[in-house]
Amino acid sequence: MLKNLSPGVKISISRSISTAFEQYMNSIDWNEEVADMKMFVLKWQEYINQNASWYDKVDESLKNDPAFHAALAEKINQTIDKILSERPTDAQMAEIEELQKQVSVKEYAYSCRAEARYVIERLQNELKKNNIKLKKPVQKK
Repeated sequence: MLKNLSPGVKISISRSISTAFEQYMNSIDWNEEVADMKMFVLKWQEYINQNASWYDKVDESLKNDPAFHAALAEKINQTIDKILSERPTDAQMAEIEELQKQVSVKEYAYSCRAEARYVIERLQNELKKNNIKLKKPVQKK
């Protein structure tokens, strides 16, 4: 069903899923015990209605087709699996290690690249909040 869409629309669908998923997980502090797929899907629907250009490019009859919804559900699962399986980069792990040394807060666990980005942002915000300057510049990747 999704195969019939233009490559740009297919990429936009994947990007909207990724963006909404990361925003949702950030909003719950990447707490897997709190994560709820129904809540994520609601957040994703909100995101596509407000921000996704692809949504207006899909014909209404297709949007109402149960097979299209099944294909989207499969695409959501594939995209989330891909996000969760992307290992953090060496640069991210080094940056987190350095930031955790500078911030006297608990050590954060992270298991994927997207969660590592969240941890880095959170630690950087903690540094700013405590008015601590980074000891070493850390390169982002």
